[in-house]
Amino acid sequence: MTGLPADVSITVHPLQTQDGAAVNGFLYAKQSAETVLCIMHPREFLATHYLVPDLVSAGYAVFTQTARSVGNDMRLEHEIALLDVAAGLNFLKGAGFKRIILIGNSGGASLYAFYNQQSLKEAGSRHEKTPGGRPTGLVETSMPVADGIVFVSPHPGQGQILLKCIDPSVADEGDALSVTKDLDFLDPANGYRDEPEGSRYSADFVRRFRDAQSERVARLDTVARAMIDERLSARKRAKATGSAADRRKGAHTPVMTIWRTDADLRCWDLSIDPSDRKLGSVWGKDPFTTNYGAVGFSRFCTPEAWLSTWSGHSSRANLFETAKAVEQPCLLIDYTGDNTVFPTDCATIFEAVGSSRKIRKRFRGDHHGRALEKGEEPGRVGAAKGIVEWTNETFG
Repeated sequence: MTGLPADVSITVHPLQTQDGAAVNGFLYAKQSAETVLCIMHPREFLATHYLVPDLVSAGYAVFTQTARSVGNDMRLEHEIALLDVAAGLNFLKGAGFKRIILIGNSGGASLYAFYNQQSLKEAGSRHEKTPGGRPTGLVETSMPVADGIVFVSPHPGQGQILLKCIDPSVADEGDALSVTKDLDFLDPANGYRDEPEGSRYSADFVRRFRDAQSERVARLDTVARAMIDERLSARKRAKATGSAADRRKGAHTPVMTIWRTDADLRCWDLSIDPSDRKLGSVWGKDPFTTNYGAVGFSRFCTPEAWLSTWSGHSSRANLFETAKAVEQPCLLIDYTGDNTVFPTDCATIFEAVGSSRKIRKRFRGDHHGRALEKGEEPGRVGAAKGIVEWTNETFG
């Protein structure tokens, strides 16, 4: 990382969560800092996040943190990831910071908003189990309440993202190449066109497509619950009979393979929810490659992770809902060329934020705040300035 002031210390802090997992925190701070700004993502390593230099230069401490699922989200359950957040905030409280502000960027927004919702509840009212039935430990966990919330290019949750980008034309979950023709967004007969022209999908196709996306997610929910039930039933039988076959089945944790998850029509038809974005998704410009390739959202996950994180019907890390619990001062920053978070998403999230002390700022840039055109100031520069100004005005 470049651009850090010379008088900033960088320290690494191994942390232990309430359930004994190991996570790490990285603290950038000057001696006099009383306010700390936190940055975290449930799936990605953000220790050197692009906002850090400008925020530290403004006199604030910045704490970036890993979750236990960084680099491998196959088993990511958001309720359990809240224990990781709590470990970081408890450390910061113990370090003596007077104010803690959460900066939720992209998927970090839905994580932090979910944490905030649960931290504001009485311990006994928190979620005791994940959607897959696993005990969360949230009732027993100390969950410090943040003083302020910042959302930067906040997507509404991994489940809500997938609800719009999963390909509903998959005719057979066991065959990655199976296609239901009248739902195929890559078929010219349905409106698909390569760049530079771009696709044009009819309102009827968009409606049928989105209905079918919801139906596919619901079918996968049923599959996930059946896999969990089968394993738990085998464990119960094994305790009663000692059957080796049931012990094997009860110990086995199957993994779901979810093919074709880059089919958000807004990425390929720029007339749907128009913005400054360019054709393509965060995965690339060729939907044949990105939708049928090995890399993509939710490609491999346990049924518990599917229900908690990737299901738009079952995941509780839904920013459209958890934003309602935000009562602290809140700043929302979105980028005008974002191809993951679209204008309607941000408007809906901002409207949902429960706080009466909320502000929205917009800057030109892509999902990561990079410049849309050569020679243009990156949107991330404006975002950092906006956060500093808002923090100064709100907290002094």
